[in-house]
Amino acid sequence: MNFTDYLDTGLFLDHRLTRRMIRQLARDKRFLNLFGYTGVATLHAAAGGASSTTTVDMSRTYLDWAQRNLALNGFTGKKHELVQEDVLGWLEDEAQRRYGLIFLDPPTFSNSKRMQRTLDIQRDHVILIQATGRLLESGGILIFSNNYRRFRLDREGLTDFEIEDLTAATIPKDFARNPRIHQCFRLQRKAK
Repeated sequence: MNFTDYLDTGLFLDHRLTRRMIRQLARDKRFLNLFGYTGVATLHAAAGGASSTTTVDMSRTYLDWAQRNLALNGFTGKKHELVQEDVLGWLEDEAQRRYGLIFLDPPTFSNSKRMQRTLDIQRDHVILIQATGRLLESGGILIFSNNYRRFRLDREGLTDFEIEDLTAATIPKDFARNPRIHQCFRLQRKAK
Protein backbone atom coordinates (compact mmCIF):
# COMPACT_ATOMS: atom_id res chain seq x y z
CA MET A 1 0.00 0.00 0.00
CA ASN A 2 1.03 3.54 -0.65
CA PHE A 3 0.28 5.66 2.43
CA THR A 4 1.49 8.98 0.98
CA ASP A 5 -0.77 9.34 -2.06
CA TYR A 6 -4.46 8.66 -2.54
CA LEU A 7 -5.26 5.69 -0.30
CA ASP A 8 -7.02 2.85 -2.09
CA THR A 9 -6.70 -0.64 -0.71
CA GLY A 10 -8.62 -2.16 -3.63
CA LEU A 11 -10.89 -3.98 -1.24
CA PHE A 12 -14.27 -3.18 0.31
CA LEU A 13 -14.03 -4.77 3.74
CA ASP A 14 -17.79 -4.68 4.33
CA HIS A 15 -18.22 -7.22 1.51
CA ARG A 16 -16.21 -10.02 3.13
CA LEU A 17 -19.31 -12.13 3.75
CA THR A 18 -20.70 -11.35 0.29
CA ARG A 19 -17.46 -12.53 -1.31
CA ARG A 20 -17.53 -15.69 0.82
CA MET A 21 -21.06 -16.35 -0.43
CA ILE A 22 -19.93 -15.83 -4.04
CA ARG A 23 -17.14 -18.34 -3.51
CA GLN A 24 -19.63 -20.88 -2.13
CA LEU A 25 -22.06 -20.39 -5.03
CA ALA A 26 -19.54 -20.30 -7.89
CA ARG A 27 -18.66 -23.99 -8.44
CA ASP A 28 -18.99 -24.90 -12.14
CA LYS A 29 -20.77 -21.64 -12.97
CA ARG A 30 -19.90 -18.95 -15.49
CA PHE A 31 -19.37 -15.88 -13.29
CA LEU A 32 -19.90 -12.23 -14.26
CA ASN A 33 -18.63 -9.33 -12.13
CA LEU A 34 -20.08 -5.97 -13.22
CA PHE A 35 -18.40 -2.76 -12.01
CA GLY A 36 -15.63 -5.21 -11.11
CA TYR A 37 -13.18 -2.76 -9.48
CA THR A 38 -10.03 -4.74 -8.54
CA GLY A 39 -11.66 -8.11 -9.23
CA VAL A 40 -11.69 -9.43 -5.68
CA ALA A 41 -15.20 -10.89 -6.13
CA THR A 42 -13.94 -12.50 -9.35
CA LEU A 43 -11.00 -13.95 -7.46
CA HIS A 44 -13.39 -15.50 -4.93
CA ALA A 45 -15.53 -16.98 -7.71
CA ALA A 46 -12.45 -18.44 -9.38
CA ALA A 47 -11.25 -19.87 -6.06
CA GLY A 48 -14.71 -21.37 -5.59
CA GLY A 49 -14.43 -23.30 -8.84
CA ALA A 50 -16.18 -21.05 -11.37
CA SER A 51 -15.89 -22.55 -14.85
CA SER A 52 -15.07 -19.07 -16.23
CA THR A 53 -15.10 -15.45 -15.11
CA THR A 54 -15.81 -12.16 -16.84
CA THR A 55 -15.02 -8.87 -15.11
CA VAL A 56 -16.30 -5.61 -16.60
CA ASP A 57 -15.13 -2.17 -15.47
CA MET A 58 -14.44 1.13 -17.21
CA SER A 59 -11.09 1.67 -15.49
CA ARG A 60 -7.97 0.21 -17.09
CA THR A 61 -6.15 0.88 -13.79
CA TYR A 62 -8.56 -1.30 -11.84
CA LEU A 63 -8.68 -4.03 -14.48
CA ASP A 64 -4.88 -4.20 -14.46
CA TRP A 65 -5.08 -4.55 -10.69
CA ALA A 66 -7.72 -7.29 -11.10
CA GLN A 67 -5.45 -9.11 -13.54
CA ARG A 68 -2.55 -8.96 -11.07
CA ASN A 69 -4.85 -10.23 -8.27
CA LEU A 70 -5.96 -13.17 -10.40
CA ALA A 71 -2.42 -14.00 -11.55
CA LEU A 72 -1.00 -13.83 -8.03
CA ASN A 73 -3.53 -16.50 -7.08
CA GLY A 74 -2.87 -18.74 -10.08
CA PHE A 75 -5.89 -17.76 -12.19
CA THR A 76 -4.73 -16.84 -15.70
CA GLY A 77 -5.71 -17.56 -19.26
CA LYS A 78 -8.70 -17.12 -21.51
CA LYS A 79 -11.23 -18.43 -19.00
CA HIS A 80 -10.71 -15.23 -16.95
CA GLU A 81 -11.82 -12.40 -19.21
CA LEU A 82 -11.31 -8.73 -18.29
CA VAL A 83 -13.36 -6.18 -20.24
CA GLN A 84 -12.73 -2.43 -20.17
CA GLU A 85 -16.07 -0.92 -21.06
CA ASP A 86 -19.01 1.06 -19.76
CA VAL A 87 -21.16 -1.61 -18.07
CA LEU A 88 -24.41 -0.11 -19.35
CA GLY A 89 -23.18 -0.20 -22.95
CA TRP A 90 -21.67 -3.67 -22.51
CA LEU A 91 -24.99 -5.04 -21.22
CA GLU A 92 -26.71 -3.79 -24.38
CA ASP A 93 -24.13 -5.50 -26.61
CA GLU A 94 -23.93 -8.85 -24.83
CA ALA A 95 -27.45 -10.19 -25.22
CA GLN A 96 -26.25 -13.69 -26.23
CA ARG A 97 -24.10 -14.49 -23.20
CA ARG A 98 -25.45 -16.40 -20.18
CA TYR A 99 -24.08 -16.72 -16.65
CA GLY A 100 -24.93 -18.90 -13.68
CA LEU A 101 -23.79 -16.31 -11.14
CA ILE A 102 -23.60 -12.53 -11.48
CA PHE A 103 -22.34 -9.95 -8.99
CA LEU A 104 -23.69 -6.45 -9.63
CA ASP A 105 -22.23 -3.82 -7.29
CA PRO A 106 -22.57 -0.44 -9.03
CA PRO A 107 -21.53 2.95 -7.72
CA THR A 108 -24.19 5.18 -6.20
CA PHE A 109 -23.66 7.77 -8.93
CA SER A 110 -21.39 8.12 -11.96
CA ASN A 111 -21.13 10.78 -14.63
CA SER A 112 -17.90 9.63 -16.24
CA LYS A 113 -17.19 11.15 -19.63
CA ARG A 114 -16.61 7.62 -20.95
CA MET A 115 -20.21 6.61 -20.19
CA GLN A 116 -23.02 7.13 -22.65
CA ARG A 117 -25.21 8.52 -19.84
CA THR A 118 -25.11 9.15 -16.11
CA LEU A 119 -25.83 6.42 -13.61
CA ASP A 120 -27.90 7.11 -10.50
CA ILE A 121 -28.46 3.85 -8.67
CA GLN A 122 -31.77 4.85 -7.10
CA ARG A 123 -33.16 6.10 -10.40
CA ASP A 124 -31.63 3.41 -12.62
CA HIS A 125 -31.51 0.21 -10.56
CA VAL A 126 -34.61 -1.41 -12.10
CA ILE A 127 -33.34 -0.94 -15.66
CA LEU A 128 -29.85 -2.08 -14.62
CA ILE A 129 -31.13 -5.20 -12.82
CA GLN A 130 -33.45 -6.10 -15.70
CA ALA A 131 -30.64 -5.73 -18.26
CA THR A 132 -28.31 -7.80 -16.09
CA GLY A 133 -31.00 -10.40 -15.38
CA ARG A 134 -31.37 -11.08 -19.11
CA LEU A 135 -27.87 -12.59 -18.97
CA LEU A 136 -28.83 -15.15 -16.31
CA GLU A 137 -29.03 -18.75 -17.42
CA SER A 138 -31.99 -20.79 -16.20
CA GLY A 139 -31.71 -21.06 -12.41
CA GLY A 140 -28.93 -18.44 -12.35
CA ILE A 141 -28.38 -16.14 -9.38
CA LEU A 142 -27.87 -12.38 -9.40
CA ILE A 143 -26.31 -10.83 -6.30
CA PHE A 144 -27.08 -7.10 -6.34
CA SER A 145 -25.47 -4.77 -3.85
CA ASN A 146 -25.01 -1.05 -3.45
CA ASN A 147 -23.81 1.36 -0.80
CA TYR A 148 -26.36 4.15 -1.19
CA ARG A 149 -27.53 4.61 2.40
CA ARG A 150 -31.05 5.75 1.47
CA PHE A 151 -31.55 3.15 -1.25
CA ARG A 152 -35.02 1.64 -1.65
CA LEU A 153 -35.42 -1.40 -3.90
CA ASP A 154 -38.36 -1.00 -6.30
CA ARG A 155 -39.86 -4.48 -5.97
CA GLU A 156 -42.86 -3.51 -8.11
CA GLY A 157 -40.49 -2.83 -11.01
CA LEU A 158 -38.84 -6.22 -10.55
CA THR A 159 -41.81 -8.59 -10.53
CA ASP A 160 -40.01 -11.04 -12.86
CA PHE A 161 -37.63 -11.89 -10.01
CA GLU A 162 -37.78 -13.74 -6.73
CA ILE A 163 -35.98 -11.37 -4.35
CA GLU A 164 -34.33 -12.18 -1.05
CA ASP A 165 -32.86 -9.39 1.09
CA LEU A 166 -29.41 -10.59 2.22
CA THR A 167 -28.33 -7.32 3.80
CA ALA A 168 -28.30 -8.45 7.44
CA ALA A 169 -26.55 -11.72 6.52
CA THR A 170 -23.82 -9.88 4.58
CA ILE A 171 -22.87 -7.22 7.14
CA PRO A 172 -19.79 -8.37 9.10
CA LYS A 173 -19.90 -7.92 12.89
CA ASP A 174 -17.25 -5.21 12.78
CA PHE A 175 -19.63 -3.14 10.62
CA ALA A 176 -22.72 -3.79 12.78
CA ARG A 177 -22.51 -0.29 14.24
CA ASN A 178 -23.38 0.98 10.76
CA PRO A 179 -25.78 -1.56 9.22
CA ARG A 180 -26.49 0.79 6.30
CA ILE A 181 -22.95 0.37 4.94
CA HIS A 182 -24.46 -1.59 2.05
CA GLN A 183 -27.61 -3.36 0.95
CA CYS A 184 -27.47 -6.76 -0.71
CA PHE A 185 -30.11 -8.83 -2.51
CA ARG A 186 -30.28 -12.24 -4.16
CA LEU A 187 -32.43 -12.29 -7.30
CA GLN A 188 -33.55 -15.19 -9.48
CA ARG A 189 -35.89 -15.12 -12.42
CA LYS A 190 -39.31 -16.54 -11.64
CA ALA A 191 -40.24 -19.70 -13.50
CA LYS A 192 -42.71 -19.00 -16.29
